[in-house]
Amino acid sequence: MATRKLKIRDLTLRDGQQSLFATRMNQQTIDRLLPLYADAGFYIMEVWGGAVPDSVMRYLDESPWERLRKASAAMKGKSLLSALSRGRNLFGYVPYPNSVLRGFYEEAIKNGLNVMRIFDALNDIDNVRDSIKMINELGGIADGAVCYTVDPKAPEAPKPGFFGRLFGKKPQEPEKIFTDEYFVEKAREMEALGAKIITLKDMAGLVNPSRAASIISKLKSAVKCDVDFHTHCTPGYGLASSVMAILNGVDILDTNIWWFGGGSAAPAIELIWTFAERMGVEVDVNMEAVGRIRNQLLEARKDLKEFDLANEMPLSYDPLTDNLPAHVLAHFDAAIAAAKAGDEATLLDECHAIEAYFHFPKPNELVKNAEVPGGMYSNMVAQLRTLKAEDLLDDAMGLIPKVRRDAGLVPLVTPTSQIVGQQAVLLALDRRKGNADYTNASNQFISLVKGEYGRTPVAVDPVFREKLTGSPEEKPYDVNSYKQPENPELPEFGGAKLASNNEEYLLLQLLPSVANGFLRRRRGEEHQAIQAEAAAAKAAEEAAKPKEEPVTGPVLKAPMGGRVVEIDVKPGDKVRKDQKLLVYEAMKMENDVLAEADGIVKRIFIKPDDVVATDQVMIEFE
Repeated sequence: MATRKLKIRDLTLRDGQQSLFATRMNQQTIDRLLPLYADAGFYIMEVWGGAVPDSVMRYLDESPWERLRKASAAMKGKSLLSALSRGRNLFGYVPYPNSVLRGFYEEAIKNGLNVMRIFDALNDIDNVRDSIKMINELGGIADGAVCYTVDPKAPEAPKPGFFGRLFGKKPQEPEKIFTDEYFVEKAREMEALGAKIITLKDMAGLVNPSRAASIISKLKSAVKCDVDFHTHCTPGYGLASSVMAILNGVDILDTNIWWFGGGSAAPAIELIWTFAERMGVEVDVNMEAVGRIRNQLLEARKDLKEFDLANEMPLSYDPLTDNLPAHVLAHFDAAIAAAKAGDEATLLDECHAIEAYFHFPKPNELVKNAEVPGGMYSNMVAQLRTLKAEDLLDDAMGLIPKVRRDAGLVPLVTPTSQIVGQQAVLLALDRRKGNADYTNASNQFISLVKGEYGRTPVAVDPVFREKLTGSPEEKPYDVNSYKQPENPELPEFGGAKLASNNEEYLLLQLLPSVANGFLRRRRGEEHQAIQAEAAAAKAAEEAAKPKEEPVTGPVLKAPMGGRVVEIDVKPGDKVRKDQKLLVYEAMKMENDVLAEADGIVKRIFIKPDDVVATDQVMIEFE
């Protein structure tokens, strides 16, 4: 029987560095890594999209397009290159019209992109429909990602009195929305639209092992295309749930290479490889090549120390050469046995013991209990710190379920996670001040409730919508309201256009404020280069000119200003006194100029039609 193969999507160069190092890996570092990737044999490499276009311009002053082109040139088709798109929101934070979507997809595929992973923060199929269609039409591979989320915890009901306990009914649990069938149905719809891969996208790491088993197995039965599992290790489920996904037939697993794995990122491929080997599954990757990348990534991580979210580095581990202690191998085997038995608690304990041995970060219990993405939590902390209201954190976290329900039970992923988190902070501030709820509502939250981001998983209460937006009616985003950004000429840079070509104008459409500064710096550099080149050319021209010999002999000067008509002598001629040397026109009359003495012509400084001034030297004699 042939060994089952597990395909790997490597996230190191995009999601890995975004999750752990704020997307600060520069092009110079990536250029050192790319040649090593060519032999690794990853099925897919995620190198673009997500926060990359924004971050590389904003923080690194680098071109997103250049990053994609260099990855494509280095890989030469040996691995598929993928990017992450937020559907209608693309790589930005607001809905964009189809003209912008198509422009970006077309340019990306032209520059070497193969796979576009497309998701919508609301799991609104209408928001991914056009993107899937466009990617297929343009020759790319559409990867439909279903965003995993959970139903918010029910608010605690007040404790009833004696008679309430005796005769009262139990409080009714809210209807469950995010069932296995919910995610499977979204996957079916995406496949019907043309998705060639289906991803269960667990951006917050909230898929516990039992849900991984049930959803992955149901997806495998429901769709014909490959199923991919994407998760993070923040709350402590990532490694165990990945093992369970492998056990239940997942086709593709998202991983990072050792120094960029674990913590708030996806699991490390080295741990997945060790598990798979003991499960009789072949990880379809060249692990020797992965080892060469791993060695370089250690230096890359040291360079990114300023942005490192982990408190300590994991122990070094090469699964091809390092012999693990027997008690550590026993944890792997016990975890596999627990997964096969459906014993989630033991599976988690064993995986946590493995991660602890290698010094990977411990599970983030706060994020786990709050059931929110780690990035959302850190953004809320930063916002409260700015407001000097850190003591409101627990209140704000506790209000997230209410804000989610009021907004239509939206999943928490960019941009809805930021919108809900910010609004929970504002709601906590309102309550502290004694204001009515939603006295302060952000513009983005109002747009979300209005319907501009798309259709929410459950309908927003029309009364609540009217309170916030002035109308009970849902109002989708109007693509006709989109205004193309201007592309002005820049007088300070010689009249050059701000965006010099289509790919630069696309950046201006996507992220106007960030791209504006980025493109102005490019035009400034080009203008300086043109000026420096012109100055260098002028200097070279002057240097190339033969140095004129100083005039030392007798000379013939123009008796008055006029125009040279003809010259009757040439250098070397012997002339006699009163011999005609030239004719020039002055005062509308032609005048003969005669030699004043015998001599030999040495140099002639004029030519016919030259205009000469009075006393200008015309001929020098030996």
